[in-house]
Amino acid sequence: MLQQNYIQPNWPAPNNVKAFTSSRSEGFSLPPYDSFNLAQHVGDDKIAVNKNRELLPNYQNFIWLNQTHTNICLDLDMHCNDAEATFQADACFSTRKSQVCAVMTADCLPILLCDVQGLCVAAVHAGWRGLADGVIENTVSKMPVHPKTLMAWMGPAISQRHFEVGKEIKETFSNYPQAFRINSQNTDEKYFANLYLIAKRKMFTLGITQIFGGEYCTYQQHDLFFSHRRATHQVSNKSNPIVATGRMVSAIYLD
Repeated sequence: MLQQNYIQPNWPAPNNVKAFTSSRSEGFSLPPYDSFNLAQHVGDDKIAVNKNRELLPNYQNFIWLNQTHTNICLDLDMHCNDAEATFQADACFSTRKSQVCAVMTADCLPILLCDVQGLCVAAVHAGWRGLADGVIENTVSKMPVHPKTLMAWMGPAISQRHFEVGKEIKETFSNYPQAFRINSQNTDEKYFANLYLIAKRKMFTLGITQIFGGEYCTYQQHDLFFSHRRATHQVSNKSNPIVATGRMVSAIYLD
């Protein structure tokens, strides 16, 4: 569901669980970051990014992660007084009221998690490297609730149709052959990978059966989303490519 410039999960979460993914509209950033870019590390004007961040619901309680495609999950309850600190992690969870768990993406898969009683929430940045290294598994193992009580929402990510990968990535996910479709138009051995399917199968294995979302494509829906791969394809100077694009945020917290 789209409300103003936010997408809200269509899931049966408890009423005290608040969750959303931002779109790229209605912010202060100038092209090519137009206009609701929330990342400080992509070359955008820092003042504009800070003004964008202040538009977010409950913005005072965000802790912004330094995401490096790891499987590290941060317990935000241990760092609730360190909002100005920089933490290297690609997932986080909290049981504290108003503490926001958030991850930034621009093609990678954001996953939001909560338990059916509304006691704990988590946000996961799941690109292919994080998926391969177990970022979902590590996050679920750290959350102080049973996995079978969890539900998940998969936010906007690049769809299989536009996510071409090489043979080495397909071999990395050898347990999920159904998530790959060969690109018959390419003379090299290339495949189209389905991040949504890989993540869903991993969560099923962990005992999470209530899984929602997965209907968006960051690459194709350019009016709604930033896409790093789309920006890469649009770079005209291939000898010196400078990929400049913004990031959305997927956030969840207990009200």
